[in-house]
Amino acid sequence: MSIFDHVQQRFERTRQEEMTLEEYLELCRDDPSAYASSAERLLQAIGEPEVVDTSRDPRLSRIFSNKLIRRYPAFEEFHGMEEAIEQIVAYFRHAAQGLEERKQILYLLGPVGGGKSSLAERLKALMELVPFYAIKDSPVFESPLGLFSSEEDGEVLEREYGIPGRYLRGVMSPWAAKRLREYGGDISRFRVVKLYPSRLHQVAVAKTEPGDENNQDISALVGKVDIRKLELYSQDDPDAYSFSGGLCRANQGLMEFIEMFKAPIKVLHPLLTATQEGNYNPTEGMGAIPFDGVILAHSNESEWQQFRNNRNNEAFLDRVYIVKVPYSLRVSEEMKIYEKLLEHSSLSEAPCAPDTLRMLAQFSVLSRLKEPENSSIYSKMRVYDGQNLKDTDPRAKSIQEYRDSAGVDEGMDGLSTRFAFKILSRVFNFDATEVAANPVHLLYVLEQRLEQEQLPKETHERYLRFIKEFLAPRYVDFIGKEIQTAYLESYSEYGQNIFDRYVTYADFWIQDQEYRDPETGEMFDRQALNEELEKIEKPAGISNPKDFRHEVVNFVLRARAQNNGKNPGWQSYEKLKGVIEHKMFANTEELLPVISFNAKASEADRRKHEDFVDRMVARGYTEKQVRLLSEWYLRVRKSQ
Repeated sequence: MSIFDHVQQRFERTRQEEMTLEEYLELCRDDPSAYASSAERLLQAIGEPEVVDTSRDPRLSRIFSNKLIRRYPAFEEFHGMEEAIEQIVAYFRHAAQGLEERKQILYLLGPVGGGKSSLAERLKALMELVPFYAIKDSPVFESPLGLFSSEEDGEVLEREYGIPGRYLRGVMSPWAAKRLREYGGDISRFRVVKLYPSRLHQVAVAKTEPGDENNQDISALVGKVDIRKLELYSQDDPDAYSFSGGLCRANQGLMEFIEMFKAPIKVLHPLLTATQEGNYNPTEGMGAIPFDGVILAHSNESEWQQFRNNRNNEAFLDRVYIVKVPYSLRVSEEMKIYEKLLEHSSLSEAPCAPDTLRMLAQFSVLSRLKEPENSSIYSKMRVYDGQNLKDTDPRAKSIQEYRDSAGVDEGMDGLSTRFAFKILSRVFNFDATEVAANPVHLLYVLEQRLEQEQLPKETHERYLRFIKEFLAPRYVDFIGKEIQTAYLESYSEYGQNIFDRYVTYADFWIQDQEYRDPETGEMFDRQALNEELEKIEKPAGISNPKDFRHEVVNFVLRARAQNNGKNPGWQSYEKLKGVIEHKMFANTEELLPVISFNAKASEADRRKHEDFVDRMVARGYTEKQVRLLSEWYLRVRKSQ
């Protein structure tokens, strides 16, 4: 199918279908979705959740305390927001059941760049998926059921068409009342259309923003008279009125009110009657206009606190359903957010060295966490990410203890994802000759940007401490391990020699026999063997060498029996592998001939160096990054 056919097909799918009022009522009898409320339709668009049993996954079980959690495919891109999304869905579920939430404003409260606007956009996109039915040509997309009286017609409609009485709560719009007078009370002359909500055409989906405090009035919500039509109609005639307000356009759908509490309180009053009574007054002397939709508002905490602390707003506060949308406090989820942002940019193909995104995510999360008592904030960050620190940090607490101590506002301040992505953009473009990102440039850009931000002294020092105390030292260990692993692979023969020699010396030492080196003829007594073994053991901090030697020799003897009498590979025994690595890298100078980019003394050294670079590239680095990171590592190690 060509792109032109695809667009044409989409247009045809969402075209208006027209029917008589009687046909509509017949449809209601067979299909309850024909009169479903906006909350019910949105719930249908969200779909059924995937229920995850967190007890089956060690990491998730630590984060969610073995609970069953719901994950909604419609929100799969919203990483780390399980709690906020569950609250939003609960709001629609309760509103769909006709409970108190039906009369409340859904209010997303959170810090800047925390995802409130993205959630609002997703809800509006979901609203567009399920069609609804409205009176043809109605400027407020009112439900055909608004033509009936709940007191006088409710019983008949329920008996004949199965429409529950609670769906007859709307009033007839002034426009429909005038048409009914023109039709002489014959409601069969009204036609019904099937519509798809549309952000583009503002059909049952609308957006309102606060304007200038001095001249903004309620017309942004309720519409106003069209002065061009006053030549033909009187001022209070519905046909002279422009039903252009947010509430008019969002009837039977969803209205988003951005930064709601920045608007003057008098502008917000129509929202109270719209949510509580299902109608609101226009600016002229006409009858009330119906509203049966969802009002979705969002703003930052400072506006909310200011609004909440004003006692004049108490009536409004009782009609708000708050959902907190904090920043992500899990490093793994924060990384997924960066990956998603990169995917939607031209940087998606640019090289990103291992650990770059993790380091930035760690810095962002650390800035959002509240400092714990008697515990490291770095350990707290790792516990929040579902890591088990039982063996590595005995002072680390459980995730619940950290949460209880931090209070309900954790994650409501700190550095935003937006800030992090601006940092990432600079890192990718730091080098004029290569669009790529690496942690060394990230550390530099972070420090530079913190200076420019002019943060309070205490905050600035705290953020710098995160870099110097946690991020940089751990990256030295990380890149050291990367370089050493690539070096080891190119130097495996050297590692095997140390392994074979250690096993031989340990075997003779255990048997209390002298050992003669077959190549040099040199004799080693038990004391000399012990000294040679300690040269390998001491750099690794082996506390009980006697037991360790017995353990290694026993392992090798068993392995030889299955390997035609040959020693196993030096990396096959994890404990001894670590000991050999310590021995090989006890002195950084040993790395220099292979990893440095200086001219090589011999062809063998050049080959080993190229081998090392190839292995680093295979691990996700560019050649330029291998040079930069190797030189940085050697420089840092030398200064330690």
